[in-house]
Amino acid sequence: MRPLSTLWRRWRMRWLLKHHPIPQPIWHDVTHRMWTLKELDAVQMAELRELTTWFLAQKSITGAQGLEVTTDMKVAVAAQACLLILNLGTSYFEGWVEVILYPGAFRAKHPQPDEFGLVHSESNSLSGESWLHGPVVLAWAEVDSELFHHQVGRNVVVHEFAHKLDGLNGAMNGMPPLHRGMSRESWAAALSQAYETLRHQISSGHAPSLNPYAATNPAEFFAVLSEYFFTAPTVLHACCPAVHAQLERFYRPGDRSHAP
Repeated sequence: MRPLSTLWRRWRMRWLLKHHPIPQPIWHDVTHRMWTLKELDAVQMAELRELTTWFLAQKSITGAQGLEVTTDMKVAVAAQACLLILNLGTSYFEGWVEVILYPGAFRAKHPQPDEFGLVHSESNSLSGESWLHGPVVLAWAEVDSELFHHQVGRNVVVHEFAHKLDGLNGAMNGMPPLHRGMSRESWAAALSQAYETLRHQISSGHAPSLNPYAATNPAEFFAVLSEYFFTAPTVLHACCPAVHAQLERFYRPGDRSHAP
């Protein structure tokens, strides 16, 4: 017998699909042009549509600086975000409610300690930002440019929502909550070795095997690895096979037994 929580989630999902469906023309038009979804089969696309429907019902996607957010834009963001939880379930995206879209790159100020321990307010131009318990913020121009064009190892939606998964343990540190049967030691060993290799490549002037931004810190490393996993898995497997194996176990591609 299924647990009551599982039955409730399935009933809730059926209710959402009936009362808040994504119009078929919009779903078809948006998703059939998104190259990140081209490897999904019909069953996986149906499951992704369910998750996207849930996402749009549970999360607000609003524009900033006068940006008018259309249904097509909402579906494009939500479908890419839900690709990460296709075989994980909706619980991985609970605890926050908002996505904010800026027209283009936006500036954000964050306190940064210097070498003497003094804290300064540093302003940066960003294409995406993910708050631990708050919203995901995206630059629509960046999202739009990546929607229908293959860019190896680059997808701002995947990047920022990977941060959300990373933060489920209470901190964004490159250690998301692992599934039963996964080893924290094996995860840490694989990612730490690849992280140090990348940092050495950069410091020694060699061509880095991954986007250099991944060497910023362990949290950004995990987010960039997730970008490669979903946009260029063969590249990730070639340069970091142990890391690719760990992400395979975490994201469970092709495993349909864990989705809601």
